Amino acid sequence: MTLLSRALLAAAALLTPLTTTQAAHATPGCTSSVPYVSGAGGYDTYRIPAVVTTRSGILLAFAEGRRNSAGDTGDIDVVLRRSTDGGCTWGPLRVVAAGNGDTRGNPAPVVDPRTGAVVLLTSYNSGAVTEAQIMRGEVTPERSRRVFVQRSRDDGRHFTPPRDITAAVKPKGWRWYATGPGHAVALTRGPHRGRLVVPANHSAAPPAGSPDTGQEARYYGAHAIHSDDGGHTWELGFVDDSYDGAENANESTAAQLPDGRLYVNSRDQNGTSPGNRLDSYSSDGGQTLDRPYAVQPALDDVPVVQGSVLQLTHGPLLFSGPSVPTARRAPAIWRSTDGGATFTKALTLSDQRAAYSDLVQVGPGTAGILYETGATGTYDTIEFRRLDLSQLDRA
Repeated sequence: MTLLSRALLAAAALLTPLTTTQAAHATPGCTSSVPYVSGAGGYDTYRIPAVVTTRSGILLAFAEGRRNSAGDTGDIDVVLRRSTDGGCTWGPLRVVAAGNGDTRGNPAPVVDPRTGAVVLLTSYNSGAVTEAQIMRGEVTPERSRRVFVQRSRDDGRHFTPPRDITAAVKPKGWRWYATGPGHAVALTRGPHRGRLVVPANHSAAPPAGSPDTGQEARYYGAHAIHSDDGGHTWELGFVDDSYDGAENANESTAAQLPDGRLYVNSRDQNGTSPGNRLDSYSSDGGQTLDRPYAVQPALDDVPVVQGSVLQLTHGPLLFSGPSVPTARRAPAIWRSTDGGATFTKALTLSDQRAAYSDLVQVGPGTAGILYETGATGTYDTIEFRRLDLSQLDRA
């Protein structure tokens, strides 16, 4: 697809009407914008969106800039665009973590509530290896999946260089490892107030005597890492290590509920249970799970894909993802008024193709979703859509 074609698709996306469970209403200022168009800025494809609002109200939209293809491996940078007007317009593209031929991605940003610093977790592997090779244990630790942290004290204008924290958060025997993707969580209430919690996932080596194909999703598991000092030091929190093939917790997202518990929601990577979303809770700040991951039946129209959750200030818990169980299309928003026990679909953004997404609160009456979408290709653009919260409340 040519750059002109992708630009026309981006323009068409802005003109695509909203499809809603309720009638859609534009929010003041703008309804949507397109910070990333695949083929522009020196990158073949942009993927894996993540977004946060800084203490001063700046929106930071992160993504993976994939230089040579849409593939998950190769020369991949973590890139950023900033918005000072609530997501209506975006500043120039900046490289936050350069791959330099290797793969850097899975951005998981969070704002430290104590200092206002933006803390960014990312994952790394050699650009010459694949996820399958890593899962088979064929890759040396230096070329395998590793975890890095960066900080910004000026609303994302500048970031410190990536610092390797793998030794603190990746146990021996784990192979694949991925942070997020999507925004992480800063706890604002309870005994662990101020803690930064990053949902993540991993794969484990199969038990001795089992086939070591590196292809079995049953060896995926979710986990969390956390920091109690603003992102300077990190340790491992809860670990889902059932590896039973029934519920294969994978890419994860989390939110702190009004009662202080952590709600965690995960992609089910082709488990045998009847559902593509799993969830659980943690009452101790992400250190342990209250119960094992279980299927969330209220989200049974979501396909196998990453999703996002967001606890609104004085509002419901939101979930975002595609809404066709067998295809990545029709991006939608669900709401929960009972802490994630049940969900109701509140808004369908369009009937176009769509995949990964991330939710953010923009202001008292406005949220936003940064999501992959396209009229002819799932990853043509990463669009930002503003959401009128009064509209969601009526669902």
